[in-house]
Amino acid sequence: MHSLKPPLAMKRPRPPSPPPLSPASTKQTSPPPRPLKSLHPNTPPISSKKPKSHPKWVPLNLSQTELSLPLTFPTGQTFRWKQTGPLQYTGTIGPHLLSLKHLQNGDVSYFIHFTPSESAAKLALLDFLNVSISLAKLWEVFSENDSRFAELAKYLKGARVLRQDPVECLVQFLCSSNNNIGRITKMVDFISSLGTHLGSVGGFDFHEFPSLERLSAVSEEELRQTGFGYRAKYITGTVDVLQSKPDGGAQWLLSLRKLDLQEAIDALCSLPGVGPKVAACIALFSLDQHHAIPVDTHVWQIATKYLLPELAGARLTPKLCSRVAEAFVSKYGEYAGWAQTLLFIADLPSQKALLPSHFWDIKEKKSAKIEDSNSCNIDGNYS
Repeated sequence: MHSLKPPLAMKRPRPPSPPPLSPASTKQTSPPPRPLKSLHPNTPPISSKKPKSHPKWVPLNLSQTELSLPLTFPTGQTFRWKQTGPLQYTGTIGPHLLSLKHLQNGDVSYFIHFTPSESAAKLALLDFLNVSISLAKLWEVFSENDSRFAELAKYLKGARVLRQDPVECLVQFLCSSNNNIGRITKMVDFISSLGTHLGSVGGFDFHEFPSLERLSAVSEEELRQTGFGYRAKYITGTVDVLQSKPDGGAQWLLSLRKLDLQEAIDALCSLPGVGPKVAACIALFSLDQHHAIPVDTHVWQIATKYLLPELAGARLTPKLCSRVAEAFVSKYGEYAGWAQTLLFIADLPSQKALLPSHFWDIKEKKSAKIEDSNSCNIDGNYS
């Protein structure tokens, strides 16, 4: 196993405007009132100037090699960020509504649409983007261990793993079981709409993710009527379990960041509707479990092509899931989940079309069927 020490820290439409007033309605029939004098001699006069506009786009000091928005947001880690412009994505982090976009040179900049505190918004954004981890340093180590990874990384730079709020990540992946991207997104949008509305950008409404207390007020029947199907009982059941935790469900989930990976997986699997693979997704995308490997049909296919060719044609079982995960960790070390993320993205049809044909000189094999429905694919269908 290759050990990799943590790298150095870098750490609806709007309603139409009212019609213009007619000339008659703008004619003054009496002189305008004089401004009131202050009753307090030290009170400054009221300014007629409009408030200053919000700050412009601000550089984030992240190059495209450290963060590629198209390789990070639309690839199934989160379903709450929307594309609101060319190379621009918008979403919420807690009570903050922000947009990110690439500048002409590829660097990333951000814009704060709404926040209670600009300094808090930036800190939350940096934490969400996992900027304490240098992607370049990881890629260097992975490339030394895998020549194919080194070649792929030239074309797929900046595929970063996010550090999401665990409650938000958990609920999103509860929606993913046996589902497709479009339907998952609709479900997540409904759940999100239960939170405080923070603003609209690019025709999309954005909300702060609802608290567990707010989610506990939603019934299973209400979710079923909204199209959640059997997933409704998993969501309400999980919320009930989390609400019963002595220190609160949100704090309990955060505490899993301090556990070993298997302990975190076991804890997550105690929640209704969470199986090992969904648990691995949650662990990787929100709990700092950087070597978590969500093994689904696609990861299995990748593994049997490049890591465990002797298993090609075998039926994927829980035991083989563990073997696949171990193979990734053995190859890429304690940040194997980040390497697996890039390899997974490279295998998506949208990315294959952009890569040279020599990457796909191995004949495709039909994906094995996973008996456990709790897996997290990210190319259109979740099985």
